[in-house]
Amino acid sequence: MSPEPAGPEPHGEPEHPREPEPRDGPRARRVLALADDLSGAAETAAALRRPARILLGPPGARHAAVPDPGVALVRDLDTRQLDAASAAAAVREALRGVADDTVLFKKTDSLLRGNLAAEAAAYAEGAAAVVIAPALPVAGRTVRDGVVHLRGTPLHATDAWRAEPLPAPSSVAAALGDPRTAPVPLTAVRGPAAELTERLRALVRAGHRPVCDAETDADLDAIAAAALRLGPGVRLLGTGGLAAALGRLLGAADGPGADGPSPARPARGGGPAPDTPPGTPSPDAPSAEHARTAARPLLVVVGTAEPGAVAQIAQLVDAGARHTALPAELLAAPGACLPLTVAPGAVTVVGVDPAQGIRPGAARQVVAGLARTVAAACGTADLVLTGGETARRVLDALGVDHLVPVGEIHHGAVRSLASDGRTVVTRPGSYGDAGSLLLIARALRPGDRLPTTEPPVPSPVPQGEFL
Repeated sequence: MSPEPAGPEPHGEPEHPREPEPRDGPRARRVLALADDLSGAAETAAALRRPARILLGPPGARHAAVPDPGVALVRDLDTRQLDAASAAAAVREALRGVADDTVLFKKTDSLLRGNLAAEAAAYAEGAAAVVIAPALPVAGRTVRDGVVHLRGTPLHATDAWRAEPLPAPSSVAAALGDPRTAPVPLTAVRGPAAELTERLRALVRAGHRPVCDAETDADLDAIAAAALRLGPGVRLLGTGGLAAALGRLLGAADGPGADGPSPARPARGGGPAPDTPPGTPSPDAPSAEHARTAARPLLVVVGTAEPGAVAQIAQLVDAGARHTALPAELLAAPGACLPLTVAPGAVTVVGVDPAQGIRPGAARQVVAGLARTVAAACGTADLVLTGGETARRVLDALGVDHLVPVGEIHHGAVRSLASDGRTVVTRPGSYGDAGSLLLIARALRPGDRLPTTEPPVPSPVPQGEFL
């Protein structure tokens, strides 16, 4: 793949005039977030910086579907590959019976993929307002003039949608397919806080759905704060960047020590402490936990044969991991479950054989076969799962119905404890450079003396059809 054309980098963090936050007790507020795939759900849970639980049950499952005060419940609706009508129905069902005082957040793909239009329309039903901000600055994905840019290049001018059946949308409004959207330019986002709030309020009163430009985290902070000032019934729709802004806003109101897991301050045993090299275990992590995880195998599952994944696997193999490459055609066969050996007390990586690649239209069958294979062979192994579809199918096959996030190894690589007791790291397929998997393995198995690598940065565009 040719390098992405260079473009202007996002501006430096601008000054955003601030109003005092309302004293309505945000610490006690419930937070419900919805995502269309598992890696996005985990990214959102980590970004919200509150005690969180990720629910994997089907959309109709009502058990534990209401968050407690001060807690974030994140539901993986698993709708990325559904038809539009089914995806919209899943969103409506997830919102049924939600308390009026709940802060609602809908996670969208930063590349505008999935059933965005149908899910956004269902999400807006019954809302006083929906404020939309799909920028993800940490990944170089910004919004200017209502258009998503990948490190300065408009989304529709990149090949980021090459695995999709349709061309990339020319704007956020086009992706939403809703004539009621209205742009909120950077000048408004970066103006006085009271003026931004009133601009959003005026658009909402006129029946519009604001789509906000943003290039920095400070922009997203301003948008989240202004949206919450609109009052009850306002819903947020955006990427993990907007979820992080919401987390910072509520976390600041909670006061020091109230945050949940975050990259800057991981939960106990969840990753590196501040100012330590990436992948270094937390110094206060219990030695018993280290002993427990060291005795378990670590299985890294990569559901793609694209060059980016090949490079990530190569770094793990060079560091001593054992690699098994499975043929895509065999995985795609009905009911396929191929032989796989997981080395005890070691790191094993399994992926799709790059010599064959994945036949167009067979991706879902391949990941289903991979999930069956992994579930049959992994035993009690801890897991690293790249791509939301791969992660969800593997955990479904294992009967895991919820995750509790405990930290973030790098952006999007979220470490959680699964309902069956194992550690699971999920990561969107399009995130991470060639050292991402090695960094994750070092964080989970610090005693294996894997070589140090520089912290990865999210890829500017997806590296292929990561599942």
